[in-house]
Amino acid sequence: MFQIENLKKDVADGNFNSIARVISSIENEVAGVDDFLATLNPSFIPVIGITGPPGAGKSTLISALIGNYILHNKKIAIISVDPSSVKHKGALLGDRIRMKDWYLHPSVYIRSLASRLHLGGLVKSIHKITKFLKSTGFDIVILETVGVGQSEVEVASVANVTLLVLVPEAGDDIQMMKSGLFEVANIFVVNKSDRADAKKFLSHLTISLNDRIQSGEKIGIIETVANTGQGIEALDDCINSFLIH
Repeated sequence: MFQIENLKKDVADGNFNSIARVISSIENEVAGVDDFLATLNPSFIPVIGITGPPGAGKSTLISALIGNYILHNKKIAIISVDPSSVKHKGALLGDRIRMKDWYLHPSVYIRSLASRLHLGGLVKSIHKITKFLKSTGFDIVILETVGVGQSEVEVASVANVTLLVLVPEAGDDIQMMKSGLFEVANIFVVNKSDRADAKKFLSHLTISLNDRIQSGEKIGIIETVANTGQGIEALDDCINSFLIH
């Protein structure tokens, strides 16, 4: 069926067509694909989950992180889960457009997947897809959720570290998120922090997280302006601090 050594060579060469075919086979539950997955030995590479409400700038933040990883010669796989089209059931949004600077880069593989109405913000086969990507020579895997609400907690069961991206205008949304995303996120990213009331929101966010902080739980709070790159290095350092045991 598929040969893992050939797939690793394809990743090393920046030829991702075969990677795309395997992911499609996993999604569509093609006969034999589970037998292939059973032969894999995933590497211990970081899986970074990125979630948050629409308009928070998740894709722009990911694009900025990619730039930082490229400087360190990393190979990155990004799985962006989008809402499904009612008509054709495919991904409604195209993250290849929102991450246009990287979609032809030989060290960056970007795949948009339709949620197919699966709850939790990801796709039903995400665990299998992640196992596959961790076995084929990538250095980092990034998972971007649909971004529709507080139920998107599945990402925390797949990722090593989970980022919740917010914007200063999201003050009222915090109360709605407290029973879901707020409980699973490790790092809270206040994006577009150059906007008015950003400091006020940051203070409100810190107070809202006080119970977790007081209990001794490790929490990261980072301010960014993703479209200019401001705060991205600090965010990378914060992510690394959660990955070092």
